[in-house]
Amino acid sequence: MHRPAQRQRQRLTRVLVGAAAVPVILFASACSSDSGSDGDKKDSGDKPSASASGGGTGGSGDKAATVEKAAFAKLPEPCATLSKKTLGDLVPAAKDKTGKTGTSDDVSTRGNCTWDSLDNNGVDGSQFRWLRVSLNRFESDQSLGSGAKRAQTNFTKQVTDAQAAKGAKGVKTTPVQGVGDQATLVSYDVKKDKDTFKQQTLVARVENAVVTVDYNGAGLAGDKSPEAADLAKDTQKAGKEAVAAVAAANKAGGSGTSGAGKPSGGSDKGSTDKSDKGDKGDESNEGSGAKPKSDAKPKS
Repeated sequence: MHRPAQRQRQRLTRVLVGAAAVPVILFASACSSDSGSDGDKKDSGDKPSASASGGGTGGSGDKAATVEKAAFAKLPEPCATLSKKTLGDLVPAAKDKTGKTGTSDDVSTRGNCTWDSLDNNGVDGSQFRWLRVSLNRFESDQSLGSGAKRAQTNFTKQVTDAQAAKGAKGVKTTPVQGVGDQATLVSYDVKKDKDTFKQQTLVARVENAVVTVDYNGAGLAGDKSPEAADLAKDTQKAGKEAVAAVAAANKAGGSGTSGAGKPSGGSDKGSTDKSDKGDKGDESNEGSGAKPKSDAKPKS
């Protein structure tokens, strides 16, 4: 008698449990449906199209930034950067006032010229002078940077090299105004064969070119040493003239000459990485800039 009633109660319990589960399923389905519709709205409405973003093949985002064009496209002839008057003041007893042109694998980007002077008075002593003008030009390069920036790097390197010259004593570094965009004078003494040479190195940058003037002097055979201040003044004078020659060689419509020189004949060919190192002339003169001892000895 009790079993039918018990089975009835069990069926009623299952119905109630099933009925209670329906809202849960419906709620979960509703959440899933709402979430999907929101996602679709975001995907379709919030995301910009490829054509609108400018990221396609024709968009400006694909354009690489270009470096500015170098201001100077050529260099003057190194031996023609200084006037006859200046050469007469700095190397008065030079046998060849035209100077000696250094070797260069690309005259449009680097070159140098040297002069030496020996005022020989035999046992009464002699005055020796040595002068070099070095020119370096830097083209703008997409991977290396603008010509002016590359020249700036080379300027700093040459000043540092001058300060660390082998055998240099009493190194003094002085900023110089009025010579190019920036200029620094490095002064020191260096001994060669018991003689003391007063060395002056002026490094100047103008736009994408670097001009370096090395000038030194010594009193030989017991003659009095020149005053460092006088040599420094002459070096700055030569530096200003050489910088002006570079600018004159690149004047629009100009002949490509300096005030004292002839056309440089340089091309617009871009410089290579090698030019970043600078052109400092013959290896035998590195460091002090003084001529080898055979040239420094006075005749008896």
